[in-house]
Amino acid sequence: MSKNRPITEFLSRNRPVISVEFFPPKDESGGEQIVAAAKEIREQIDPDFVSITYGAGGGTRERTYRYASILKDEYGFEVMPHLTCVGSSREELLEIISAYQAAGFCNIMALRGDPPSGESTFTPHPDGLPYAGDLVKLIRDNYSGFSIGVAGYPEVHPEATSAEDDLCHLKGKVDAGASFITTQLFYDNANFLEFVKRCQGAGIDIPIIPGLMPIRSAKQAKRFCQHIPAELEAALEAAGDDPKKTREVGVDWTHRQIAGLMDAGIKAFHMYIMNRSGMAVEVIKRLRQSGRL
Repeated sequence: MSKNRPITEFLSRNRPVISVEFFPPKDESGGEQIVAAAKEIREQIDPDFVSITYGAGGGTRERTYRYASILKDEYGFEVMPHLTCVGSSREELLEIISAYQAAGFCNIMALRGDPPSGESTFTPHPDGLPYAGDLVKLIRDNYSGFSIGVAGYPEVHPEATSAEDDLCHLKGKVDAGASFITTQLFYDNANFLEFVKRCQGAGIDIPIIPGLMPIRSAKQAKRFCQHIPAELEAALEAAGDDPKKTREVGVDWTHRQIAGLMDAGIKAFHMYIMNRSGMAVEVIKRLRQSGRL
């Protein structure tokens, strides 16, 4: 069973911290997939914590809570549910946070959220919040004991007018009471390390966790990331349409990313696994075999 520990407790230790991200399934077969992945992740990786994403409105919101509870109560994970401002009033957000607190959760990922499907711009609820920093402040002002994560963007948020503007928004979230930052995924460690330096220069001194995702296809990589290193692009091109070769490229690159970041002094890593366990398990096994973990 989970011991309800704040993520900041794990981050304060002088050892590597591993976490993975799930998303709430849309149907029964998806539910079977997340449960199977959770079982293998628990047995093979035993991460320090996991997160689960959130969607606005109705069923998705309810599924986030349901599967966050399953991951916590049935699999014993320390779980960080995501929460967004999309489609919710302040009162509704407070009700959601209160329900998580009553259920024994002590970590929340506070996000503004993407515009709903079919919309190009974010419009807050009339009685809601326009920014993630406002959500962080809402939690801090009304509840004690939560460890609050926020998002960072090594390749700059797509809506930001500049890297400086993006960093200013991140500093606002930190000043509002964020506990740590988890980044969007990237495939070039240099981008992350430069992002960390810029954060430090802006007075951001909370932990920054790099977000990584083993590549399953070249198309997927290009959809999620603005910059693909030439070496990685060449490896994906050489793999062609062979899924086994592409999988090997993905596992190898993520393993190399983590090893390189560890050499640079980074100790915490978050993997986006898309409710599939295999590649993440292989990455961790390689790191353990090499003595990194």
